[in-house]
Amino acid sequence: MLHSSLKAALLALGLVASTAFGQAAPLRTAVDPVAAPFAMTKLSGGLEGFSIDLLAALGTQLGRKIDVAAMQYSGVFPAMQAGNIDFVGAPVTATPLRAESMIFTEGFLNTDYQFVTAASAPLETLESYRGKTISVNKGAAYDAWARAQAPTTGWIVESYGTTNDAIAAVISGRSAAALTNTTEVAWAVKKNPRLRPGYRHATGEVFSMAFRKDSVALRNEVEGALECLKTRGEVAKLYEKWFGVAPAAGSVAATVEPGYGVAGLPGYDAAPHPANCKK
Repeated sequence: MLHSSLKAALLALGLVASTAFGQAAPLRTAVDPVAAPFAMTKLSGGLEGFSIDLLAALGTQLGRKIDVAAMQYSGVFPAMQAGNIDFVGAPVTATPLRAESMIFTEGFLNTDYQFVTAASAPLETLESYRGKTISVNKGAAYDAWARAQAPTTGWIVESYGTTNDAIAAVISGRSAAALTNTTEVAWAVKKNPRLRPGYRHATGEVFSMAFRKDSVALRNEVEGALECLKTRGEVAKLYEKWFGVAPAAGSVAATVEPGYGVAGLPGYDAAPHPANCKK
């Protein structure tokens, strides 16, 4: 096996060579195609959503095509670690546990956890969920959090292949509530009057894009492009397009964070760097 530093050098040379004779090779990423409003399958074919628009804008800023594959959320991290994709373009909650095996860009959305319940049986306090069945998307941060709380809350956690399936379990009465993020809850309630928002758990966490630990240079390149999009207000415009409101002042959708990565987590590089935005 090649030493990691030698591999990095050969990769860098490969990228230089590819750009010398044309555009660099496409980057490969993946999203969950049933995680509205981040990624959804269009009736006419293809994908649409906040993440799809953001990845397209990043590709334009990078001057590099980004190929987007669709797969269940539980499969995106193994695909990245196996080298089948270069990074995870689906929203990734940056957590200390995940930071043990991957690195992140700075956040592009703030995220809290939130339950969604049947409109006919609202549950507005955390205590009201005690002993109830909670549905979650397998492999998501909400899955891990719900299971960690189960011994003290008494709820029963059931994992589903997609967020849509977890929410459908609420509609069919198989679960009392689904747990996901605030943006997906807002979208689900907007689309289905049989649902309503439930208890919201403040986390202070952010959605980022995830990379292998040996992809620091690529992470920094993508984060630089993300910062340019924030500076020009493009991320805020996408937020308003898909969520119906402007992002709050000071939120990560509208604010360039110092350094590379998420402060306080392994893989964060606090060194300042200049903006290198295309006009």
